[in-house]
Amino acid sequence: MSADETNAQSVDDPDADIDRDGERILSVEGVGKRFSGLQALDDVDMTVNRGEIIGLIGPNGAGKTTLFNCISGAFPPTSGTVRLDGEVISGLPAHKIARAGLARTFQITRPLEELTVVENAMVGAHIHTRRRSEAREIAMENLEFVGLADKAEEEAGELTVGAQKRLELARAVSTRPEILLLDEIMAGLTPSESNQMLDLFRQLRERGTSLLIIEHDMKAIMNISDYVKVLDQGKGIAFGAPETVVEDDRVIEAYIGGFDVDA
Repeated sequence: MSADETNAQSVDDPDADIDRDGERILSVEGVGKRFSGLQALDDVDMTVNRGEIIGLIGPNGAGKTTLFNCISGAFPPTSGTVRLDGEVISGLPAHKIARAGLARTFQITRPLEELTVVENAMVGAHIHTRRRSEAREIAMENLEFVGLADKAEEEAGELTVGAQKRLELARAVSTRPEILLLDEIMAGLTPSESNQMLDLFRQLRERGTSLLIIEHDMKAIMNISDYVKVLDQGKGIAFGAPETVVEDDRVIEAYIGGFDVDA
């Protein structure tokens, strides 16, 4: 085996030569997804430990959102296994996975515009309680967390893009997840709004919540991630500390190219 092959193997293996603290919360084991003749995911492995922030990057069409869909129950993987806290969740419906402790956000925010901000956040809280008063208490707590408590009674459709993103986060956090899957939640934010969102991520980590984040903002990924997983054409091509991954030749060729990650 050549030196390049040895390095590629060690970088791509989530557990190889990396001392990671914490309890395993999410395991993706050989996950594949085929749509008719298209192999969207091909034997993807990755792990997330409790309290970790993992960045998931790669070019458009690499399979990042498809992986999120397989993990969160939007559709089942064609092959492989997903485990949450050691229990198999692959193939379960999304609502059961949410109750088990996994929540996600979407690329396009989807507030229920005719409802108020607090009623939107209560949708997440109702995962665990049918009592409206308890759901409202949970929702208000998380609106306070994201800085939207003062807009609780406004219609969600009247919020700015940045505020809608924070509402999406509040709704997800109201499910009381052990791990959050965030799909480009910072897209369209101003620099100050992005910094605010990164600060919320750090606070969630301090609470013990794990985060798996799809994001194209390389500066943000470098800033916030403990480790980075890279997908290309449905396959995992690298895993490691951000500063290591961005120097990997395969990652540079497949994705980073001319990005100035220090900008």
